[in-house]
Amino acid sequence: MQSTAPARFTLDPAFAVGDVDPRLFGSFVEHLGRCVYTGIYEPGHPAADEAGLRTDVLGLIRELGVTALRYPGGNFVSGYKWEDGTGPAEERPRRLDLAWRSTETNRFGLSEYVDFVRKVGGEPMMALNLGTRGVAEALELQEYANHPSGTALSDRRIGDGDKDPYGIRLWCLGNEMDGPWQTGHKTAEEYGRLAAETARAMRQIDPDVELVACGSSNQAMPTFAAWEATVLQHAYDLVDYISLHAYYEERDGDRDSFLASAVDMESFIENVIATCDHVGARLKSKKKINLSFDEWNVWYQTRFHDAEPPDWDEAPRLLEDNYSVTDAVVFGSLLIALLRHADRVTVACLAQLVNVIAPIMTEPGGPAWRQTTFFPFAQASAYGRGRVLQVAVESPARETATYGEVPLLHATAVRNDETGAVTVFAVNRDQRRSLPLEVALHGMAPGRVVEHSVLADADPEARNTLAEPERVTPHPGEGTALADGVLTAMLEPMSWNVIRLE
Repeated sequence: MQSTAPARFTLDPAFAVGDVDPRLFGSFVEHLGRCVYTGIYEPGHPAADEAGLRTDVLGLIRELGVTALRYPGGNFVSGYKWEDGTGPAEERPRRLDLAWRSTETNRFGLSEYVDFVRKVGGEPMMALNLGTRGVAEALELQEYANHPSGTALSDRRIGDGDKDPYGIRLWCLGNEMDGPWQTGHKTAEEYGRLAAETARAMRQIDPDVELVACGSSNQAMPTFAAWEATVLQHAYDLVDYISLHAYYEERDGDRDSFLASAVDMESFIENVIATCDHVGARLKSKKKINLSFDEWNVWYQTRFHDAEPPDWDEAPRLLEDNYSVTDAVVFGSLLIALLRHADRVTVACLAQLVNVIAPIMTEPGGPAWRQTTFFPFAQASAYGRGRVLQVAVESPARETATYGEVPLLHATAVRNDETGAVTVFAVNRDQRRSLPLEVALHGMAPGRVVEHSVLADADPEARNTLAEPERVTPHPGEGTALADGVLTAMLEPMSWNVIRLE
């Protein structure tokens, strides 16, 4: 197998980015397509528990290692009435969902969501409707969800069957409010005022809530940066995070640019950090706003926009992208980008969790299985806990049409300070040639290579499907060694690599 010149970097625990917040491995459950219905929730399925949750899916979610779970949207939230998802399920109203042109039954609501989160060992992350609703409704939901008892709304929750408060700490102040597609979308001034007033009122109930203000819907928006600056001018001292959303897909057969998608993601993160810090400086504040990258993934949006819209169906098959091994390598590179900025990106949510651009797929009444993207996320969540070390790569490069010259190696490393274990996450962006890797270890002395796991395939279009659910799985790397404080490895063409040292 042909290889190129080696890529190199040095690891030293004295040079660190920051600690990984477990919330970096969050995900997203929206009332969209089959994410909820016949995804996580399917009463009558052979694997359903007494609450209607699919236990086969719950097991895969636990294996995936998901932490925070954002809900119920997404675009869906801007038309959502939270009260519709409370009380006896059979009495809940059916509503038109304008965001995805579907009919929402509300059979899965707040109680079911909290039960689901608890069963997978996650943390709730609730989005508020600031599109068609406002401050009053946000406060009512907060009281219903979190106040112990003794008020009309907290006692209503108890009467609905949930004696214990939900304990929701993390709240999103709307979703993509600069997007013209968003029901009730607003100008930066309008949203900034509304976000600030909602935040101020919520803190009157609980000063310790954590609040996420909406950033621009993506870096390509004409509102980008100016939107963040205006919103934070209003809400800087009242919120804890600003949100980022980004999706990537291969366009016009330009695979080299697609493999370099994380270049854009890292630029996006760094630009938002600069904007936040600029506003902080103007306000003479010592506070740092952190980033909630609460929607990210590979998503073939062009396919969605070219498709016929549903005609008010219940849980239609929407956005069910079937991911190739190439998609999984890019997906892994996006995870590396998040880890490389763990000092400021302290919440992130893979969009979404089941069926809808998801790592887990299901069939109604049938099986559940892992997509190719399942493996990088599960490995990063399992082994990416600890302190991210600085990685300055010396690597051969490739010219791309979209991003110019891009290093073939994209990498990061995480160290467990208690055990001394180090995990290197690395992507070889070269489609045709292997990439030799040399990592010098300074100030630490792991004694052996525990594992070198590789996700790659001779067929770049290889996928996991209902017919072949295990067509693509990780396999061991070859020729990986640790000697005299230097790790050497051979990274296969177009591959996601996890190298664990102890």
